[in-house]
Formats: sequence, C-alpha cells, structure tokens
Amino acid sequence: MKALEVNQIIDNARFTRFHWMVMCLCALLLVFDGYDLFIYGAVLPVLMKEWGLSPVQAGALGSYALFGMMFGAFIFGPLADRIGRKKGVAISFVLFSVSTFLSGFATTPSEFGVYRFIAGLGCGGLMPNAVALMNEYAPKRLRSTLVAIMFSGYSLGGVLCAGLGIYMLPRFGWQSMFFAAALPLVLLPLILWKLPESVGFLLRQGRTDKAREMLTNVAPDVHLGADVQLVQPDAKGAGVPVFDLLRQERAMGTFMIWLSFFCCLLMVYALGSWLPKLMANAGYSLGSSLSFLLALNFGGVVGAIAGGWLGDRFSLPKVVVSFFTVGTISIALLGFKSPMPVLYLLIAMAGATTIGTQILLYANTAQFYPLAIRSTGLGWASGIGRTGAIVGPLLGGWLMAAALPLQMNFFVFAVPGLVAALAMGFFILWYRRPQRAVIPAAPVSAPVASRSQA
Repeated sequence: MKALEVNQIIDNARFTRFHWMVMCLCALLLVFDGYDLFIYGAVLPVLMKEWGLSPVQAGALGSYALFGMMFGAFIFGPLADRIGRKKGVAISFVLFSVSTFLSGFATTPSEFGVYRFIAGLGCGGLMPNAVALMNEYAPKRLRSTLVAIMFSGYSLGGVLCAGLGIYMLPRFGWQSMFFAAALPLVLLPLILWKLPESVGFLLRQGRTDKAREMLTNVAPDVHLGADVQLVQPDAKGAGVPVFDLLRQERAMGTFMIWLSFFCCLLMVYALGSWLPKLMANAGYSLGSSLSFLLALNFGGVVGAIAGGWLGDRFSLPKVVVSFFTVGTISIALLGFKSPMPVLYLLIAMAGATTIGTQILLYANTAQFYPLAIRSTGLGWASGIGRTGAIVGPLLGGWLMAAALPLQMNFFVFAVPGLVAALAMGFFILWYRRPQRAVIPAAPVSAPVASRSQA
C-alpha cells in the first residue's frame, strides 16, 4: 500500500475552486464577526449621552464583550481540536449573532453588558478556528496571502459597521445596529452544508473516506484510491494540553507571540472603541467621527492583504515587525493637527498596521504550531491577546477621564506598538540561532524557515 503525507498533498496543491470556497465562507463569517466587534465604537457616543455614562463606565462596558472573547478563545480553541472546527465555527457564529441581536433590547447598561459578554464568547471562538481551517487547507506558497485575504473580512465588517452607523444611527437609533446582526443567521444552512471539516480531525476520528473526499477536492490531480494510506506525522489523540505549546523548544516563541497579541489587540480595540469619541471631542461631527472609523477599517483591509502578500515573499515575522513600527509612528502622529487628507491617511495607515497586523499574527501563529495543536495555539494566543483588548477600552476611558491633551492619548495608544515590534524582533533572533531546532507545521516563510538566511 502506498503512503502519502497529508501535509505534502495540501502544500503542493494548486489553487482550486475548493480553496476559493473555503476562503470566501471564512471571510464571510469574519465580516459578521468584525461587524459585531466594532459596533460598540460606532454607538458609543450615543450610548454615553443616552445612559449618562462617564468615560470610565463606558470603557468598562466596552470591555464586557472582550472579556467574553478572551474566555471564548480559551474555550473554543481547544474544544474544536476535540469536536471539530466546523462545529466550533457554527456554534460560535450562532452564539454571537443571537446575543448581538438581543443587545438591541437592553434597557440598562448591566443588561447590555451581559449580552455583550455572551456575544464575545462567540466572537472569540470563531476567529482562531476560522484561521486554523483556512491555514490547514491553503497551499504552502499562498498560505499567508489566503489567510490574510480571508481575515480581511474582519476589517470589512468594521467598514460595514461604520457605513451603516452613518446612515442608521441618526434615523433609527442605536438599537437598529444590533437588530441588523440577526440577518446573517439566514446563511447558517449554507455554512453547515459547504464549510469543510478539518482533515486532521477526520483522520483522528477514523473517518478516512471523508478525509479522502476532502483531499480530492484540495488536489484533484492526486490519486487517492483505497490503495493509498494517508499519513499525518503530527497527528495525535484528542487530548491537547496547553503545555504542548511550550514543548519542543516552542516556549519562547509562544511567549513572544502572546506578548505581541496582547499589544496589538490593545491598540486595535483602544482605537476601535475610542477613535470616534476622541475625534468628536476634538471638534468633529458624529458623521465625520464615524468616517474616521470607516478609514481605520478600510486601512485594515489593505494592510491585511498587502501584509499577507509580503509575508509569502519575505519572512512573515519581519513583515510584522515593520508593520508594528509604522503603526507606532502613525498612531503617535494622530494627536497633531493635520489637514484632513493627511489625517485620513494616518488613520488608514494606523488601521493597516494594527488591524492588518493582527491578521498577520494569526497567520504567523498558525504556521508556527503543528496541526494537532494548531487550534489550541491559536485559541490561547487569541485568548491572551484578549486581555489586551480588554485593557484597550479601559485605558481609553481612563485617559478620557484624566482630560489629557489629545496628543497624549495617542502617544499612550502608540507605546504598545513599540513593545510588540521588540517582541517580534526577539522572536526572529531566537529562532534563527543555529543550535535550536523548532519544527513548525510546514516549511513556510515564517518563524523558522528563514533561519538559514540569517
């Protein structure tokens, strides 16, 4: 019987309609996820006025969903390695869609916070599983690009949120923004029908025939008859302890990834939650302030796609360091009075190098861990990062309450970018040491593949 390694089949496959379908479905899910996550920043000025919230209270309320995301990432990442990524994605999608819809019926901040926490559980579970699924099926030469394009759906969700906010908030009130989140549920049957299950999970479950069917879609020109035995070197049992993330010389990389996620998500959610309010305080109208949020997320789309393209041609961690550096500078410059075209450009650059870099971090993390612990690795990186996402809105509230000059607010928001750039720079140096031997999931242009070029 002939043996074929699953990873090699996928790595060497040409781009097919199957890859296109997986990328589009995951991107569509992340559009809805991104809409849910940026909705609070869009309605924040209205909520503060209607419920009489102080800046500190508003920051704490914005963190409820992010607390949920942290727990959701910790729960659904490892859970998907046991029940399958398709089920993990579907459960997460239903959870955040229903909870966001119910948020529109909230009459008190406490009730609103409970719904936002539950919605956060779903959002936190969807992201790592969608990234892991796309990364598993993507050919090696296109892996970073496809993950980045898929994840740009997250930024498109922010663009959709800001665009709808400009139109709907003055006409129908803040509740309408949350009611609209129920509409994507009509696509649930399509997702359950078309979204594929992880090949690694199918093999661990003994569903070899279904795994062959998936791989035939991935690589139609490869013979996968009954005489072919499918081999997956990094496959293991269903139990996936988090300590596996620290074994086989992965500990330092894991800690640096966690620190980078923390800093990146702090910047993303500080800007996403407080940019409209900061600009409103600076004298811009609500419509103009929401247009800044639109520019931030549009920049995230461009940054994600450009970063993924660069990551497939150069070292992905190097691209991440460059993006963090540019993000630090552009955010710091936002506090200075600039002509409107320059201001929009700086905001778009900030979005490209914060939201876009978050997406690159997910791609890098997926390539760093072997398949059997990939969802766990992504889930824990995302969960640790969510502590930064929680701190972001709270930090913005504290800064607003302190009534600091506009420049100081943006200077504080920029500092985590510098820390993250240093963390990823150390990540590169650590895994280029010749005496170390870390084996990533596939020999792609990420953590360790470029060591020989040092």
